[in-house]
Amino acid sequence: MRVHLDEDLSPVIAQLLRERGLDATSAHEIGLLQVSDQEQLDHAAAQERALVTRNAHDFRVLAADRVQSQRAHAGIIVCPPTMRGSEYALIADAIRRVAEVHPEGLGPYDLVYLSKE
Repeated sequence: MRVHLDEDLSPVIAQLLRERGLDATSAHEIGLLQVSDQEQLDHAAAQERALVTRNAHDFRVLAADRVQSQRAHAGIIVCPPTMRGSEYALIADAIRRVAEVHPEGLGPYDLVYLSKE
């Protein structure tokens, strides 16, 4: 699985994911700061990367819009509010668990919530 972290997640998490063997990029690292959520999702989809975000509300809306308009994305992974953004290792481990279940990536319309377990 390949992932792209939205700007609301620290690039430290992307580094931890790479150390865990995942192909991960971060909006911070590639200069995609202060772009729209749609642009983040478009970038991730073009790169065939699941987008990881803490912004559940807006990305649920975008995901529903993509289904209605039949425009696929490479999956969205939502970090719930029960995980603090500063819990880098916890978030990286949760993403790694999703990747273990979906080694080839998420489906074109999948939306997955991370779990601490």
